[in-house]
Amino acid sequence: MTIGVLFGGPTPEHDISILTGLQALRELQRNGRDSLGIYWTKTGAFYSVPDDVEAESFIDGLAKGSHEVSLRIGAEGGFYPTGGRLGRDRRIELEAVVLGTHGGPGEDGSLQAALDLAGVNYTGPSVAGASLGMDKWAFGAVVAAAGLPTLPRALLTDATSSLPFDGPYILKPRFGGSSIGIDVVADLPTALARLATNSHLARGCVVEPFRQDLTDVQIALRTYPTLALSAIERPIRRSDAAEILDYRDKYVGGEGMVSAPRELPAVLASGQSEAIESHVRTIAEVASVRGVARVDFLASDAELYVNEINTIPGSLSKHLFVTPPLAFSQLLADLIAEAVERPAHRYSTAGADGLVLRKAGSIAAKLA
Repeated sequence: MTIGVLFGGPTPEHDISILTGLQALRELQRNGRDSLGIYWTKTGAFYSVPDDVEAESFIDGLAKGSHEVSLRIGAEGGFYPTGGRLGRDRRIELEAVVLGTHGGPGEDGSLQAALDLAGVNYTGPSVAGASLGMDKWAFGAVVAAAGLPTLPRALLTDATSSLPFDGPYILKPRFGGSSIGIDVVADLPTALARLATNSHLARGCVVEPFRQDLTDVQIALRTYPTLALSAIERPIRRSDAAEILDYRDKYVGGEGMVSAPRELPAVLASGQSEAIESHVRTIAEVASVRGVARVDFLASDAELYVNEINTIPGSLSKHLFVTPPLAFSQLLADLIAEAVERPAHRYSTAGADGLVLRKAGSIAAKLA
Protein backbone atom coordinates (compact mmCIF):
# COMPACT_ATOMS: atom_id res chain seq x y z
CA MET A 1 0.00 0.00 0.00
CA THR A 2 1.12 3.59 -0.63
CA ILE A 3 2.98 5.65 1.95
CA GLY A 4 2.15 9.37 1.97
CA VAL A 5 4.75 12.00 2.85
CA LEU A 6 3.21 15.30 3.92
CA PHE A 7 5.27 18.50 4.05
CA GLY A 8 5.03 22.29 3.82
CA GLY A 9 2.14 24.08 5.50
CA PRO A 10 1.15 27.60 6.61
CA THR A 11 4.13 28.09 8.91
CA PRO A 12 7.37 30.11 9.04
CA GLU A 13 9.17 26.75 8.79
CA HIS A 14 7.51 25.96 5.45
CA ASP A 15 10.78 25.80 3.48
CA ILE A 16 12.69 23.51 5.83
CA SER A 17 9.60 21.28 5.97
CA ILE A 18 9.85 20.85 2.21
CA LEU A 19 13.45 19.67 2.58
CA THR A 20 12.54 17.16 5.29
CA GLY A 21 9.59 15.85 3.29
CA LEU A 22 11.54 15.46 0.07
CA GLN A 23 14.36 13.63 1.84
CA ALA A 24 11.85 11.14 3.26
CA LEU A 25 10.06 10.80 -0.08
CA ARG A 26 13.27 10.16 -1.99
CA GLU A 27 14.48 7.60 0.54
CA LEU A 28 11.21 5.67 0.29
CA GLN A 29 11.45 5.71 -3.50
CA ARG A 30 15.06 4.56 -3.40
CA ASN A 31 14.00 1.56 -1.32
CA GLY A 32 11.18 0.56 -3.63
CA ARG A 33 8.29 1.77 -1.45
CA ASP A 34 5.18 2.97 -3.25
CA SER A 35 4.97 6.57 -2.04
CA LEU A 36 3.10 9.81 -2.67
CA GLY A 37 4.30 13.31 -1.84
CA ILE A 38 1.57 15.57 -0.46
CA TYR A 39 2.46 19.26 -0.46
CA TRP A 40 0.64 21.53 1.99
CA THR A 41 0.64 25.06 0.60
CA LYS A 42 1.18 28.28 2.53
CA THR A 43 -2.54 28.97 2.15
CA GLY A 44 -3.60 25.57 3.52
CA ALA A 45 -4.44 23.56 0.37
CA PHE A 46 -3.11 20.05 -0.30
CA TYR A 47 -1.56 18.84 -3.58
CA SER A 48 -0.06 15.57 -4.71
CA VAL A 49 3.31 16.18 -6.37
CA PRO A 50 5.35 14.37 -9.04
CA ASP A 51 7.78 11.70 -7.87
CA ASP A 52 10.83 13.54 -9.19
CA VAL A 53 10.03 16.95 -7.68
CA GLU A 54 12.95 18.96 -6.26
CA ALA A 55 13.13 21.70 -3.63
CA GLU A 56 13.52 24.53 -6.15
CA SER A 57 10.21 23.48 -7.74
CA PHE A 58 8.43 25.17 -4.83
CA ILE A 59 10.22 28.52 -4.92
CA ASP A 60 7.41 30.18 -6.88
CA GLY A 61 4.59 28.11 -5.39
CA LEU A 62 3.28 24.84 -6.80
CA ALA A 63 5.54 22.36 -8.54
CA LYS A 64 4.58 21.61 -12.13
CA GLY A 65 2.45 18.51 -12.44
CA SER A 66 0.84 18.91 -8.99
CA HIS A 67 -2.81 17.95 -8.49
CA GLU A 68 -5.09 19.22 -5.75
CA VAL A 69 -6.36 16.76 -3.15
CA SER A 70 -8.71 17.29 -0.22
CA LEU A 71 -8.71 15.90 3.31
CA ARG A 72 -12.09 14.63 4.46
CA ILE A 73 -13.10 13.53 7.94
CA GLY A 74 -15.54 10.81 8.96
CA ALA A 75 -15.97 7.09 8.40
CA GLU A 76 -14.73 7.37 4.80
CA GLY A 77 -12.18 10.00 5.68
CA GLY A 78 -8.81 10.46 4.04
CA PHE A 79 -7.24 12.21 1.07
CA TYR A 80 -9.28 12.44 -2.13
CA PRO A 81 -8.43 13.81 -5.58
CA THR A 82 -10.48 16.90 -6.40
CA GLY A 83 -12.38 17.50 -9.60
CA GLY A 84 -14.03 14.08 -9.84
CA ARG A 85 -17.74 13.66 -10.41
CA LEU A 86 -19.85 13.75 -7.27
CA GLY A 87 -20.14 10.30 -5.75
CA ARG A 88 -17.51 8.76 -8.04
CA ASP A 89 -14.30 10.05 -6.53
CA ARG A 90 -12.11 7.45 -4.83
CA ARG A 91 -10.05 7.83 -1.70
CA ILE A 92 -6.29 7.63 -2.06
CA GLU A 93 -5.49 4.48 -0.12
CA LEU A 94 -2.59 5.25 2.19
CA GLU A 95 -1.11 2.84 4.70
CA ALA A 96 0.27 5.76 6.68
CA VAL A 97 1.47 9.34 6.24
CA VAL A 98 4.98 10.39 7.19
CA LEU A 99 4.77 13.90 8.64
CA GLY A 100 7.63 16.23 7.75
CA THR A 101 5.70 19.29 8.93
CA HIS A 102 7.63 21.72 11.12
CA GLY A 103 6.10 24.45 13.25
CA GLY A 104 2.63 25.97 13.10
CA PRO A 105 -0.41 23.76 12.53
CA GLY A 106 1.74 20.87 11.32
CA GLU A 107 3.43 20.47 14.69
CA ASP A 108 1.04 21.98 17.24
CA GLY A 109 -1.63 19.26 17.08
CA SER A 110 -3.92 20.88 14.49
CA LEU A 111 -2.95 18.60 11.60
CA GLN A 112 -2.78 15.60 13.92
CA ALA A 113 -6.35 16.24 15.08
CA ALA A 114 -7.60 16.46 11.50
CA LEU A 115 -5.87 13.20 10.58
CA ASP A 116 -7.34 11.52 13.68
CA LEU A 117 -10.83 12.62 12.63
CA ALA A 118 -10.13 11.33 9.12
CA GLY A 119 -8.88 7.98 10.41
CA VAL A 120 -5.47 8.38 8.75
CA ASN A 121 -2.45 6.74 10.34
CA TYR A 122 0.48 9.14 10.72
CA THR A 123 3.96 9.30 12.15
CA GLY A 124 5.19 11.58 14.90
CA PRO A 125 3.45 13.12 17.90
CA SER A 126 -0.15 12.68 18.93
CA VAL A 127 -2.41 15.70 19.35
CA ALA A 128 -1.53 15.91 23.04
CA GLY A 129 2.20 15.40 22.52
CA ALA A 130 2.35 17.91 19.68
CA SER A 131 0.44 20.65 21.48
CA LEU A 132 2.49 20.21 24.66
CA GLY A 133 5.76 20.26 22.76
CA MET A 134 4.84 23.42 20.88
CA ASP A 135 3.88 25.34 24.03
CA LYS A 136 7.16 26.42 25.63
CA TRP A 137 5.38 27.59 28.78
CA ALA A 138 3.49 24.33 29.31
CA PHE A 139 6.45 22.12 28.39
CA GLY A 140 8.68 24.00 30.83
CA ALA A 141 6.10 23.51 33.58
CA VAL A 142 5.89 19.77 32.91
CA VAL A 143 9.68 19.44 32.93
CA ALA A 144 9.94 21.33 36.22
CA ALA A 145 7.14 19.25 37.77
CA ALA A 146 9.05 16.11 36.81
CA GLY A 147 12.01 17.38 38.83
CA LEU A 148 14.27 18.05 35.84
CA PRO A 149 16.56 21.11 35.78
CA THR A 150 15.28 24.01 33.69
CA LEU A 151 15.89 27.76 33.67
CA PRO A 152 13.15 29.92 35.24
CA ARG A 153 10.49 31.13 32.82
CA ALA A 154 7.79 33.77 32.87
CA LEU A 155 5.05 34.90 30.54
CA LEU A 156 5.56 38.39 29.13
CA THR A 157 2.48 40.52 28.39
CA ASP A 158 1.72 44.21 28.03
CA ALA A 159 0.73 44.18 31.70
CA THR A 160 4.05 42.77 32.97
CA SER A 161 5.61 45.24 35.42
CA SER A 162 8.45 43.08 36.76
CA LEU A 163 10.16 39.74 36.23
CA PRO A 164 11.31 37.24 38.87
CA PHE A 165 14.89 37.20 37.55
CA ASP A 166 17.40 39.75 36.32
CA GLY A 167 18.29 40.55 32.71
CA PRO A 168 19.52 40.24 30.09
CA TYR A 169 16.55 38.29 28.79
CA ILE A 170 15.81 35.95 25.91
CA LEU A 171 12.31 36.21 24.42
CA LYS A 172 10.75 33.23 22.70
CA PRO A 173 7.41 32.78 20.92
CA ARG A 174 5.28 30.70 23.27
CA PHE A 175 3.97 28.71 20.32
CA GLY A 176 6.71 28.34 17.75
CA GLY A 177 9.90 26.62 16.68
CA SER A 178 13.27 26.64 18.36
CA SER A 179 14.88 29.54 16.53
CA ILE A 180 12.46 31.75 14.55
CA GLY A 181 11.35 34.91 16.35
CA ILE A 182 13.90 34.68 19.16
CA ASP A 183 15.06 38.01 20.64
CA VAL A 184 17.75 38.84 23.18
CA VAL A 185 17.22 42.10 25.09
CA ALA A 186 18.96 43.89 27.95
CA ASP A 187 16.00 44.97 30.08
CA LEU A 188 12.26 44.82 30.66
CA PRO A 189 11.33 48.05 28.79
CA THR A 190 13.05 46.73 25.67
CA ALA A 191 11.36 43.38 26.11
CA LEU A 192 7.94 45.06 26.30
CA ALA A 193 8.72 47.08 23.19
CA ARG A 194 9.48 43.87 21.30
CA LEU A 195 5.93 42.65 21.89
CA ALA A 196 4.71 45.34 19.50
CA THR A 197 7.40 44.84 16.83
CA ASN A 198 8.06 41.10 16.74
CA SER A 199 5.12 39.43 14.98
CA HIS A 200 6.21 35.98 16.16
CA LEU A 201 5.39 37.00 19.75
CA ALA A 202 1.79 37.97 18.98
CA ARG A 203 0.28 34.72 20.31
CA GLY A 204 2.35 34.71 23.47
CA CYS A 205 5.87 35.32 24.72
CA VAL A 206 7.99 33.30 27.13
CA VAL A 207 10.92 35.11 28.74
CA GLU A 208 13.95 33.49 30.37
CA PRO A 209 17.28 34.76 31.71
CA PHE A 210 19.78 34.91 28.86
CA ARG A 211 22.86 32.91 29.79
CA GLN A 212 25.64 33.50 27.27
CA ASP A 213 27.87 31.07 29.18
CA LEU A 214 25.59 28.16 28.24
CA THR A 215 25.79 26.38 24.89
CA ASP A 216 23.28 24.27 23.01
CA VAL A 217 23.40 20.48 23.26
CA GLN A 218 20.82 18.18 21.74
CA ILE A 219 19.83 14.54 21.49
CA ALA A 220 17.18 12.68 19.52
CA LEU A 221 15.01 9.79 20.59
CA ARG A 222 12.68 7.40 18.85
CA THR A 223 9.92 5.37 20.44
CA TYR A 224 9.57 2.33 18.15
CA PRO A 225 10.19 -0.57 18.30
CA THR A 226 11.53 0.39 21.73
CA LEU A 227 12.74 3.66 23.19
CA ALA A 228 16.19 4.41 21.75
CA LEU A 229 18.44 7.45 22.04
CA SER A 230 20.80 8.99 19.51
CA ALA A 231 24.27 10.37 19.96
CA ILE A 232 24.52 13.74 21.70
CA GLU A 233 25.37 16.71 19.47
CA ARG A 234 26.65 20.21 20.09
CA PRO A 235 25.55 22.50 17.21
CA ILE A 236 28.10 25.18 16.36
CA ARG A 237 27.24 28.79 15.59
CA ARG A 238 28.42 30.00 12.20
CA SER A 239 29.53 33.28 13.77
CA ASP A 240 31.31 33.79 17.09
CA ALA A 241 29.47 37.10 17.38
CA ALA A 242 26.06 35.42 17.39
CA GLU A 243 24.23 35.51 20.71
CA ILE A 244 22.15 32.39 20.05
CA LEU A 245 22.06 29.40 17.73
CA ASP A 246 19.79 30.77 15.03
CA TYR A 247 17.78 29.49 12.08
CA ARG A 248 20.73 29.90 9.70
CA ASP A 249 23.00 27.87 11.97
CA LYS A 250 20.53 25.02 11.98
CA TYR A 251 19.10 24.86 8.51
CA VAL A 252 20.82 26.93 5.82
CA GLY A 253 23.08 24.57 3.94
CA GLY A 254 20.87 22.43 1.78
CA GLU A 255 19.98 19.41 3.91
CA GLY A 256 18.64 20.91 7.12
CA MET A 257 20.49 19.90 10.26
CA VAL A 258 22.53 17.33 8.28
CA SER A 259 24.71 20.03 6.75
CA ALA A 260 24.89 22.34 9.79
CA PRO A 261 28.24 22.70 11.61
CA ARG A 262 28.33 20.54 14.71
CA GLU A 263 30.36 18.54 17.20
CA LEU A 264 29.14 14.93 17.04
CA PRO A 265 29.42 13.32 19.46
CA ALA A 266 29.56 16.30 21.79
CA VAL A 267 32.46 16.57 24.23
CA LEU A 268 30.79 17.03 27.62
CA ALA A 269 31.79 17.36 31.24
CA SER A 270 31.96 14.21 33.32
CA GLY A 271 28.53 12.73 33.99
CA GLN A 272 26.61 15.01 31.63
CA SER A 273 26.00 12.40 28.94
CA GLU A 274 24.44 10.09 31.51
CA ALA A 275 22.35 12.95 32.94
CA ILE A 276 21.08 13.95 29.49
CA GLU A 277 20.09 10.39 28.67
CA SER A 278 18.30 10.01 32.00
CA HIS A 279 16.43 13.29 31.55
CA VAL A 280 15.36 12.35 28.02
CA ARG A 281 13.94 9.02 29.18
CA THR A 282 11.84 10.93 31.72
CA ILE A 283 10.72 13.43 29.09
CA ALA A 284 9.68 10.63 26.74
CA GLU A 285 7.22 9.52 29.40
CA VAL A 286 5.89 12.78 30.82
CA ALA A 287 5.63 14.59 27.46
CA SER A 288 3.90 11.73 25.60
CA VAL A 289 6.64 11.53 22.97
CA ARG A 290 5.83 9.46 19.88
CA GLY A 291 7.90 8.85 16.76
CA VAL A 292 11.17 10.77 16.51
CA ALA A 293 11.80 13.88 18.60
CA ARG A 294 14.79 16.04 19.51
CA VAL A 295 15.35 17.45 22.98
CA ASP A 296 17.51 20.55 23.35
CA PHE A 297 19.59 21.30 26.43
CA LEU A 298 21.69 24.24 27.61
CA ALA A 299 25.01 23.29 29.19
CA SER A 300 28.26 24.50 30.65
CA ASP A 301 30.92 22.42 32.38
CA ALA A 302 29.08 22.87 35.69
CA GLU A 303 25.40 23.23 34.71
CA LEU A 304 22.83 21.44 32.58
CA TYR A 305 19.24 22.51 31.82
CA VAL A 306 16.43 21.10 29.71
CA ASN A 307 15.53 23.75 27.15
CA GLU A 308 12.78 22.52 24.81
CA ILE A 309 11.54 19.68 22.64
CA ASN A 310 11.10 19.49 18.88
CA THR A 311 8.47 16.85 18.16
CA ILE A 312 9.07 16.74 14.36
CA PRO A 313 12.75 17.67 14.02
CA GLY A 314 14.45 18.82 10.82
CA SER A 315 15.50 15.88 8.60
CA LEU A 316 13.81 13.74 11.28
CA SER A 317 17.15 13.93 13.12
CA LYS A 318 18.48 11.15 10.89
CA HIS A 319 22.04 12.48 11.20
CA LEU A 320 22.08 11.97 14.99
CA PHE A 321 21.56 8.20 15.00
CA VAL A 322 25.21 7.22 14.59
CA THR A 323 25.91 5.10 17.69
CA PRO A 324 24.93 2.53 16.61
CA PRO A 325 24.46 3.59 12.99
CA LEU A 326 20.85 3.63 11.83
CA ALA A 327 20.02 3.80 8.14
CA PHE A 328 17.47 6.45 7.17
CA SER A 329 15.46 3.72 5.45
CA GLN A 330 15.19 1.83 8.75
CA LEU A 331 14.26 4.97 10.67
CA LEU A 332 11.41 5.58 8.20
CA ALA A 333 10.34 1.93 8.23
CA ASP A 334 10.08 2.00 12.03
CA LEU A 335 8.12 5.26 11.98
CA ILE A 336 5.67 3.78 9.49
CA ALA A 337 5.32 0.54 11.46
CA GLU A 338 4.59 2.53 14.61
CA ALA A 339 1.97 4.61 12.78
CA VAL A 340 0.18 1.45 11.64
CA GLU A 341 0.58 -0.72 14.73
CA ARG A 342 0.16 2.01 17.35
CA PRO A 343 -2.23 4.64 15.94
CA ALA A 344 -1.96 7.98 17.71
CA HIS A 345 -5.64 7.95 18.63
CA ARG A 346 -8.93 6.25 17.91
CA TYR A 347 -12.08 7.88 19.24
CA SER A 348 -14.44 5.95 21.51
CA THR A 349 -18.11 6.35 22.43
CA ALA A 350 -17.89 4.07 25.47
CA GLY A 351 -20.30 5.40 28.10
CA ALA A 352 -22.52 7.24 25.61
CA ASP A 353 -25.35 4.73 26.16
CA GLY A 354 -28.31 7.11 26.14
CA LEU A 355 -28.97 6.88 29.89
CA VAL A 356 -28.51 10.63 30.46
CA LEU A 357 -30.72 11.46 27.48
CA ARG A 358 -33.55 9.22 28.66
CA LYS A 359 -33.60 11.02 32.01
CA ALA A 360 -32.98 14.51 30.71
CA GLY A 361 -36.58 15.71 30.42
CA SER A 362 -37.33 18.76 28.31
CA ILE A 363 -34.67 21.27 27.39
CA ALA A 364 -37.17 24.08 28.01
CA ALA A 365 -37.42 22.99 31.64
CA LYS A 366 -33.64 23.16 32.01
CA LEU A 367 -33.64 26.73 30.69
CA ALA A 368 -36.34 27.91 33.11
